[in-house]
Amino acid sequence: MKTNTFLFFIFLSFLSQAQFLTPNRTYTKADSLRGTLNSYRSCYDVTYYDLTIKVDIENKFISGNNKIYYTAVDDFSVMQIDLFDNLQIEKITYGEQTCTFKREFNAVFITLPEKQLKGNKNSIQIFYSGNPQIAKNPPWDGGFSFNKDDQGRDWIGVSCEGLGASVWYPNKDHLSDEPDSMMIRTICREDLLCVANGNLIKKYPAENGYRQFDWFVSYPINNYNVSINIGNYVNFNQQYTSVIDGEKLALDYYVLDYNLDKAKKHFTQVIPMMECYEKYLGKYPFYKDGFALVETSYLGMEHQSGIAYGNKFLTGYLGYDYSEIGMNWDYIVIHESGHEWWGNNVSVKDIADLWVHEGICTYSEAIYVECLFGYDKAIEYTNARKNDVGNNRPVIGDYDVNNEGDDIYNKGFLLMHTLRHVVNNDSLWWEIIRGIQKDFAYKTVTSKEIENYISNKSGKDLTKIFDQYLRYATPPVLEYWLKQKGRKLEVWYRWQTDVNDFAMPIKYRTAKGEWEWITPTNEWQELSLKKYRKKDFKFDDVHFYYLSALTGD
Repeated sequence: MKTNTFLFFIFLSFLSQAQFLTPNRTYTKADSLRGTLNSYRSCYDVTYYDLTIKVDIENKFISGNNKIYYTAVDDFSVMQIDLFDNLQIEKITYGEQTCTFKREFNAVFITLPEKQLKGNKNSIQIFYSGNPQIAKNPPWDGGFSFNKDDQGRDWIGVSCEGLGASVWYPNKDHLSDEPDSMMIRTICREDLLCVANGNLIKKYPAENGYRQFDWFVSYPINNYNVSINIGNYVNFNQQYTSVIDGEKLALDYYVLDYNLDKAKKHFTQVIPMMECYEKYLGKYPFYKDGFALVETSYLGMEHQSGIAYGNKFLTGYLGYDYSEIGMNWDYIVIHESGHEWWGNNVSVKDIADLWVHEGICTYSEAIYVECLFGYDKAIEYTNARKNDVGNNRPVIGDYDVNNEGDDIYNKGFLLMHTLRHVVNNDSLWWEIIRGIQKDFAYKTVTSKEIENYISNKSGKDLTKIFDQYLRYATPPVLEYWLKQKGRKLEVWYRWQTDVNDFAMPIKYRTAKGEWEWITPTNEWQELSLKKYRKKDFKFDDVHFYYLSALTGD
């Protein structure tokens, strides 16, 4: 029991991803510099990163450079990039010229030798080094992880969602701007293998007992999904054939050498998962770069085309059945892979809208369950998550200060579950889900854009539903009372919400045991039900997420 309780709290920690309850948080200038798309950032659009990084494991020291290619969106002379202030900047160059710069917290303001004119394409190169921040509790409290494997050998990784990729390399650390492609050149000790995102283009000897690995990402990628992994890895692979058009997708697995046999057996669940996700979500977004799982010392992270996997080849969540439907699948494989669609293909501009990544990805877990185990199991799985919602703060966080909201996983998931049944047309619903993936592919979006898309495509005005679930702490409360008058039952009901003029349809059970629709509003309404006993009355709380309050009798 102690073990299960401990793992349950670890699981809640994973869901929270640093969603600490800070209802009256005071923001600092550092928060604004990190979270705001100010004029020093909006003036240019990053098109390509060419990152070189050498990892000195013995001294926990990194050094390298990032060449940032960009297009000027406006005329400017000063631009902001970001790098944690514990890392030193040795120089910044613009062609053959050296740039002056000043640092403020983790922001770096670079004065260029010449004015950048709108539409011009140029590049700067930042040379840096230092001892990077060590992750205290990865991936939630991230940075570099310098660990040992079970045989006492070096095993290195990086995780930085929320914290920011500027914890380990210089970049424009704002979610709104992704490079169109990226090169990751990693130099590590020659007895180790380095795995990053995308495809390995080349590996070759470097100086003094080191080796260089060049990995190329051919799609847009958000900064925190860039990662490197160093260890005694071996590789095996499979091939997946798309259920949509028959295209072949390379599936690569990088695991510690002593886990090879275990991994080959465990990762057989990947192809059925791909079939489900492509059926319901649309085609896997990164065919040219392939799909990969990389064993890590920490639990997991959705690093694009190189997903971090640390669930120890167990089913459930570290062997714990949090789902309440049985230990049928590996939570980390299914959840983190879902992020290839939600978070990596469709990405938000501001971390305040992170529910689009986490909530809809968590909803994808239920899609997987429905695909493999049936609709009833998916409903059971969904309803097991209701007790994990705190309703302490809104799902959407504060904009422009690098702040994510609360309950972004489970409440976002339950909102999508509710919307499916409000739309009440499954063929249309799955068309909408696939449409989001197609119409917003490789783009950064706002929550409002996704909300409006679902409303427009469904033909229903869902604005107030989105507002109540996302922008207020409490979901709709169904307030009702029942009065028995002989063989007749009177039911009075209404929605209690922060949003004015709220209306959302739900179902109630008739005397014959069937389910009929009603549309509660903020005004009291009455149902008069003949031949109905009070103890038999029920609103549908299985296909919808809301709170209820029986106020009278």
